[in-house]
Amino acid sequence: MIKLRNNEDIFHTSFEIALILKAANGILEIIGSILLAFVNSSALKQLVFSLTQGELSEDPNDFVATALLHLSEGYSLSAQHFAVFYLASHGVVKLFLVLLLWRKKLWAYPLTMIFLSLFILYQVYRYMVDPTFMLILLTLLDLALIILTFIEFKRQKKLLIK
Repeated sequence: MIKLRNNEDIFHTSFEIALILKAANGILEIIGSILLAFVNSSALKQLVFSLTQGELSEDPNDFVATALLHLSEGYSLSAQHFAVFYLASHGVVKLFLVLLLWRKKLWAYPLTMIFLSLFILYQVYRYMVDPTFMLILLTLLDLALIILTFIEFKRQKKLLIK
């Protein structure tokens, strides 16, 4: 069990946990982009259809099943290319920033806050186009990480001065 002495320890531990989650998310995005690069639209549509067919036969208005079908219908080659690029670049940037923060590179803290702010701006834009709960969750997590990064940045600067 981790014993925390003060608020600084709580924020530092939270920051470390957030970095682990961001690294895992970055790795999953890279893996997802690689897998997505090899899935053609007809195979994806067929997979979604076969996965949702049973549920839709029981409840034709099932929210998740109809949403998945709707998403697969709009899946095109250009959408696939965009998704592969977005996931890969997003994942690589996250991993790069996490590695810099783990190495305690002081200049990486403001850089991370800038990139997370850009991610938030894009997520807010995407939410306005296609509102989803996941975008709200990702945005709140990125906002929390900006706050934790700022607190950790101040902590690291204080440690350098001592």
